[in-house]
Amino acid sequence: MNNVLISIKRFVRNKNTVTIIGVLIILGVLYWGYTSQIEKAVEPRQVPVANVTIQPRTEIKHNMVTVIEMPTIAVPSNILLYSANIVGMWSNVNSVIPKGSMFFNDVLVEKNKLPDSAFVEVKKGETPYAFPVTIDTTYGNSIFPGNKIDIYMKAEDTSGKIMVGKLVENIEVLAVKDSSGKHVFENTEAERSPSNLVFGVKEEIHILLRKASYMQNFGVVLFPVPHGGVAPVEGQTQVSTQYLKDFINANTVMIEGQENEGEPIEEPSNNNSREEE
Repeated sequence: MNNVLISIKRFVRNKNTVTIIGVLIILGVLYWGYTSQIEKAVEPRQVPVANVTIQPRTEIKHNMVTVIEMPTIAVPSNILLYSANIVGMWSNVNSVIPKGSMFFNDVLVEKNKLPDSAFVEVKKGETPYAFPVTIDTTYGNSIFPGNKIDIYMKAEDTSGKIMVGKLVENIEVLAVKDSSGKHVFENTEAERSPSNLVFGVKEEIHILLRKASYMQNFGVVLFPVPHGGVAPVEGQTQVSTQYLKDFINANTVMIEGQENEGEPIEEPSNNNSREEE
């Protein structure tokens, strides 16, 4: 028995033995750490991906997102990992999300942070229109996105009479922008003055507004009125909407070849009519 104990003591005290044991322990720790990391890296993880190709300026719906399993090591750090953080967001401008692609942070934005979020609201079949306004014509900056307005027109007819009437009614304001194109109400800390009301209208109304805006020779002034309100008409002749439309169309012409372009050009058809009178 004593001989066995003596042999063990000699074995333990041997420097080579201690070195070998130390090396084996280190190798064991390294192997355990390596295999643990490998297992962790290849461990499957659920990741949301696009179920269809998603075009720019598109709201992400539930049916556009599916979940797949991927090795953890293949999952980038700059993606959204939960469908709840994706559905309801919008694809950014110039950002097409291919089918099967993960949702990266920089390709999804909130609706109100889209560079031209107002135009997302323009209905199919309508044309966006930027209607010029001032702080005064918006009643001290009191017209907000979502408000309904009517557009009134004041003009001088060929006899020199001032007439006023409602040209277009029940238009929904999509955005109020300042002269640099920034949304007036998007930053409560910034004081911005309104320069344009953005809304969508049918092409017929779009052309009508364009024509009216070019009729400076008739002293045409267009101004917004809250829907249901009444424009001041004291000392002026009040006329019907149809009368104003006929007046505009009778005193403007479409330049040949411009009918199908994005911004038609009109010119007064009787510029000298009042001078001759």
